[in-house]
Amino acid sequence: MPLSEYEQRVLEQMERQLTSDDPRLANTLTRRGGHRPVTRYVVAGVGAAAGLLLLVIGAATSQPWVGAIGFVVMFAAVAFAFAVPRAERAGPQGTVAPDGSVRRASAPASKKRGFMSRLEERWDRRREGGGR
Repeated sequence: MPLSEYEQRVLEQMERQLTSDDPRLANTLTRRGGHRPVTRYVVAGVGAAAGLLLLVIGAATSQPWVGAIGFVVMFAAVAFAFAVPRAERAGPQGTVAPDGSVRRASAPASKKRGFMSRLEERWDRRREGGGR
């Protein structure tokens, strides 16, 4: 059953309000691929099975290097299955104004500076603050 025009307008208004109030939450909720794809688990399962097969073959033929390779393949497959995929930044990042325009969020100043400059700044603040 499709939404009425009024319901669609209210839903769009709620989306804009959510995006302007909490852009990180809105970005998380609208991100595509938030769940782990099944293909990732299938590839990991095949890799784990191949690793187990190599491990058994290595033990049966008394070739420990084949078993070691099998163990590494199994470990890599399980790590691949549970690794968090890299987040994709799609679309504009920032807040949405009531007129629909997007204001880009600027990166914090501490992220733009290097490690040494942040360290020096902390050192200066401690010296000025009486050693704290």
